[in-house]
Amino acid sequence: MTTGETIKKRVWLTFGSRRMVETPALWRMARKFPDVSFDIRQASVTAEIGIMAVLLEGPQPQVQAAMAFLQEQGVTVEPIEKSVVEG
Repeated sequence: MTTGETIKKRVWLTFGSRRMVETPALWRMARKFPDVSFDIRQASVTAEIGIMAVLLEGPQPQVQAAMAFLQEQGVTVEPIEKSVVEG
């Protein structure tokens, strides 16, 4: 059982090399943090670089740990600032 307030966090994930593009980092995150769901909102992936807009949702401590885990895997994790269009 998990504790903590449920949060939603919008982030950009950047996989900056061919090696990173071919690494199943999101799958590993999902296996390690089953209480954190992810929704890929936008993605642009080539053989050399991948950029994804992802919505992470779950207990606050788990979401924070999942983002740290992705960074440890070599993924760049940056917050998406809410745009005026989104409201």
